[in-house]
Amino acid sequence: MQLHQIRPKTKKRKIKRIGRGGKRGGYSGRGIKGQKSRAGRKIRPQWRDIIKKLPKKRGYSSPSLKEKPVVVNLDVIEKNFKDGEKVNPQTLAEKGIIKRKKAKVKILGSGEITKKIIVENCQISKSAKAKIDKYVLE
Repeated sequence: MQLHQIRPKTKKRKIKRIGRGGKRGGYSGRGIKGQKSRAGRKIRPQWRDIIKKLPKKRGYSSPSLKEKPVVVNLDVIEKNFKDGEKVNPQTLAEKGIIKRKKAKVKILGSGEITKKIIVENCQISKSAKAKIDKYVLE
């Protein structure tokens, strides 16, 4: 047996040519006109549309992925902490003021404080620092 004598066991199936008459009619289930009725149609991928919607202007950047600090005001610390206690993310989480122990915390100066507190591992605004230092120095 030679290579040119080999024949397949099954017959070769003809590809159905659509839209040239036949049993399905003139348009053969493709409808009339439009991208989907054409031969060799290519539908644009969805990610390309997302890319096209992004601004192309100079200086544009996506929102930063930096973790924003949890804000705690001085009046909340005044209510929940005693004189001489430490204020840090762990103690704030234990008292239920913030949710996570390892969260970044920033103390803001809204409200008054009349206790001496020790602040650790927290960012402090200028106004809050001035109010806290006033009682620490006395």
